[in-house]
Amino acid sequence: MLKPAEQLGMIKRGAVEILIENALLKKLERSYQTNTPLKIKAGFDPTAPDIHLGHTVLLEKMRQFQELGHDVFFIIGDFTGMIGDPTGRSELRKPLSSEEVLRNAETYKQQAFNILDPQKTIIKFNSEWLGAMSVIDFARLGSLLTVARMLEREDFKKRFENQHDISILEFYYPLLQAYDSVFLKADIELGGTDQKFNLLMGRTIQKRMGIEEQVVITMPLLEGLDGVNKMSKSLGNYIGITETPKDMFGKIMSISDELMLKYYELLSRISVAQLNDLKNGIKDNSVHPMEAKKSLALEIVERYHGREAALKSKEEFGHIFKDKGIPDEIPVFRIFWEEEGMWLPKIMKLSGLVKSTGEGIRLIKQGGVTVNNEKWENPDKNLPAGEYLLKVGKRRFLKIVSE
Repeated sequence: MLKPAEQLGMIKRGAVEILIENALLKKLERSYQTNTPLKIKAGFDPTAPDIHLGHTVLLEKMRQFQELGHDVFFIIGDFTGMIGDPTGRSELRKPLSSEEVLRNAETYKQQAFNILDPQKTIIKFNSEWLGAMSVIDFARLGSLLTVARMLEREDFKKRFENQHDISILEFYYPLLQAYDSVFLKADIELGGTDQKFNLLMGRTIQKRMGIEEQVVITMPLLEGLDGVNKMSKSLGNYIGITETPKDMFGKIMSISDELMLKYYELLSRISVAQLNDLKNGIKDNSVHPMEAKKSLALEIVERYHGREAALKSKEEFGHIFKDKGIPDEIPVFRIFWEEEGMWLPKIMKLSGLVKSTGEGIRLIKQGGVTVNNEKWENPDKNLPAGEYLLKVGKRRFLKIVSE
């Protein structure tokens, strides 16, 4: 193990808050003196099966604790997932079935092992202890907190003020997450900044049950490609870890220089010293931001797809963006053509280039769509039957073939 002060320096990288830092240092010192690893806990409700880079911020911090020699508990909330985390919700959340939760959990677990060492990861399903609780146990847990304290939570408070429903079950969610920490006797719990109320609840319930309080470490919510909103599939600003190497590389290259440094801090595995050198290099112009971004894209694509695929993606990127060329492999979309021609936004939607015809219309109006290397300016104009090379944005190509 590294010395406690050195460990603390690594742990603080990228973290928003450590509550409480002195308590963490004491835990690290005790761990170091007794050669006993700390118990690090992070919970994941498998409500969606696909992981994007925003989700991996927490996983990277967990991997860091593994490298420091501590025990990492990957808690799959199969029990709490059937309730649904109310964090950030403005309305009641539809509970998932046990089959949906388990199916999503298996996919989530497989994807998480792209980052975590499976040999050093302790996977637990919280139904193991929560499912064994009796009605009396649930009642006692509920008695440990007041409704007034629950309404201090911002999303509950807003829903109450706006006379939107809040179920008693939702009130129980933070308590059940806290009980995970009680059962495991967690030393540290990790979570996003939006989870702060739930994480602190773990400290409260541990204390009331006579267990040493865990330290809470909150990690930032990673902005997506737009540089403004939290990375989210629903907003379309995400980079999925199962995306093709070419798409992943291209998306990382599209982020702003400022956001790139945040991605480096939270996602890259270069050392703190190397990161500081990079920041200073960009500041004094000895490091070109484009080259730094290529290195970041190469590192992240290699993590999920291997070195060979990452190098090929880098080469492809240079071919498309620097040389203004066309990629070697272009997907083909075959379509039965309508006699009067096909509406381009409809083709874009059917082929999966966009989620809706409305998005297709918007991209055409913004000048982001070309057909056979010519800008397509009229979103209402039909495309006659034939073969076309369609380009959307800077990196999405599609060959359209009529049948």
